[in-house]
Amino acid sequence: MAQHLYFARDSKLFIEFNGTVWEIPVLDGFSFTQSTNSTEITLSEMESSTGVSRRGRRAFNDSLAPVEWSFSTYVRPFISAGSGLGAADSAANHHAVEEVLWALWAGANTYSSGAFSRSGGGTTTVTDTSDLNIDFSESNVSSLGTCNLYFVLGSSNRQVYKISEAAVNEASIDFEIDGIATINWSGMGSEIVDMWPSTIESDDQPTATDVTNDGVDNVVIDDIWLDSNDNYRLRVITDLTSGSEASTPLIYEATNATDNFIRNRLSTLVVDGSGQTGLESSYSMTLTGGNITMSNNITYITPEELGVVNVPIGHVTGTRSVSGSFTCYLNRDDSVSNDTYSSNFFEDVKAIYNTITNDIALTFKIGGSAANTPNLEVAMANCHVEIPTHSIEDVITVESTFQALPTDINSTDDATLTYKGA
Repeated sequence: MAQHLYFARDSKLFIEFNGTVWEIPVLDGFSFTQSTNSTEITLSEMESSTGVSRRGRRAFNDSLAPVEWSFSTYVRPFISAGSGLGAADSAANHHAVEEVLWALWAGANTYSSGAFSRSGGGTTTVTDTSDLNIDFSESNVSSLGTCNLYFVLGSSNRQVYKISEAAVNEASIDFEIDGIATINWSGMGSEIVDMWPSTIESDDQPTATDVTNDGVDNVVIDDIWLDSNDNYRLRVITDLTSGSEASTPLIYEATNATDNFIRNRLSTLVVDGSGQTGLESSYSMTLTGGNITMSNNITYITPEELGVVNVPIGHVTGTRSVSGSFTCYLNRDDSVSNDTYSSNFFEDVKAIYNTITNDIALTFKIGGSAANTPNLEVAMANCHVEIPTHSIEDVITVESTFQALPTDINSTDDATLTYKGA
């Protein structure tokens, strides 16, 4: 019997959402795990008349903890070709390889014709020939849209794991000055399912008479098809009616492109203090690093019945949180009394310490704003910025932390993301 080893380098990730599958290239370091919640019962008693003191214990499995998963993707905007295998759209609109993840984070639960939305609500992604906008207008909900994550491991006899009812909890954008723009994603799910017995590797659409990997069972709806004629990309079987066999549509446009990566060194920051008394209307801040973290603070709910091992049944959202930090060199212009460099920014923010909540607009232009260059703009119109702190290094820097807030406590305009492909 042959043994198979699986290497992270051969792994792929696919996301099934609302009847469509997306291929999402991920970086090294992805993970998914599920543990068991257990209870231990111990005895503690004095000696009996025969000198015996029982000291035993018992352990019981109570429930499965929610799946915890994480992976990283590059920021990869593109303009759809409008046709061809794996196309994201039927027109030359702007999209991003990781767009489905943002849509899920922002509350989308439906998808149609290149756009994500919330049933009974509005859209979470708006795309046209100018850009792709992602806003949080549909994120004031108690539960988010969920998807199924499929991790395909190995280059032969492929192992497929499914994370069912997965929700996107957090997205973290890091500005590593000499790196490529990257988003770190994390979330939870209900259960890890081994899909190897329900997988078929074939160069043609499976039929009801085909047999899955286990060599015993015939293919049924919701089984997995790895198309050996299309680089073993994953599809989910949706119909096995003779003559009408079908599987989920698959979107993978721009996943193999080499011109849609974003260099962090091109990124800029626009600081607008016009909304806050005591600040300059703008500041000249050249970044040396930074981070933006967006979190839904979700919690999974699990029943607590006795005598069974319970499985998580769903999630609820917590407070939506958008926060981060940015660093730059400490500098000033001695030729003017109120310059707009980082030294004066520190002095101005410190001077408004008696303001309960300050109001500063921050716009991160990841990849810059040059025409015909892929970029991502994160605009936060109402930021509460804390007093910058100094870091004593070879070149002295200052770090500012911030919290992006909505216009009022009922609103959802904490931040807006705008992608532009090239």
